[in-house]
Amino acid sequence: MHALSHADFLTLWEDGQGLHWLDRGLLAIQTLGPPSAGEEVADWSLGHRNQALAALHAQCFGPRMEGWTVCEGCGEKLEFRVDCRALIERQREGSSQPVLFKGRTFRPPTSRDLAHIAGERDAEAAALRLAGMCRSEGDEADAQDLASWTDWDFEELGEAITLADPLAEISLSLECPMCARTSPEPLDLPAFFWAELEAAAKRLLHEIHTLATAYGWSEAEILALSDARRATYLEMVRT
Repeated sequence: MHALSHADFLTLWEDGQGLHWLDRGLLAIQTLGPPSAGEEVADWSLGHRNQALAALHAQCFGPRMEGWTVCEGCGEKLEFRVDCRALIERQREGSSQPVLFKGRTFRPPTSRDLAHIAGERDAEAAALRLAGMCRSEGDEADAQDLASWTDWDFEELGEAITLADPLAEISLSLECPMCARTSPEPLDLPAFFWAELEAAAKRLLHEIHTLATAYGWSEAEILALSDARRATYLEMVRT
């Protein structure tokens, strides 16, 4: 995993414009730490992908992720902090192996699997398609057999996969200080990472605009400045 220059940072943000949120997360991983030969990030398990994104966040923005959401009960703003290092360690506790359930073998879902069901509006139909795609090759279970499963069956399968791929789904338990309501809040790492990336890229572009306007320097000249020098010039322009 190599460090990004400021120019690389802006290029990554620019290349991600117009991409689906799934593809943006994969693009970031490929840019910062390309996979081994023969691997495709889209075929990594969701936990493996999220582990990589947590590591990228730690490298680019620091180990602590900070954000906020709104209480569904009273509308109060709820802040949260998550340590990327804890997320990375949680994934290491998984087995990363296929799951045996009801006499059938399933692998953990991947980003490619999610892309295939992204347009499915019916939750039950999406779960059925996802389970079908995650069946190991040669498994005797067919679509008709899976269609007879109950909601409880799919929940149990999901729990079994979570044990094998712990970071596939990240849920935060937040308690509202105003109404004391506690509810789970999903943390979408690809979306969270990209929001941080976009905010940082726009701050950098604003700095480039400010210095170019004041001194007539090109974007390349400004990006070549060290962080300390750029900050000092910005301070002089603004005073």
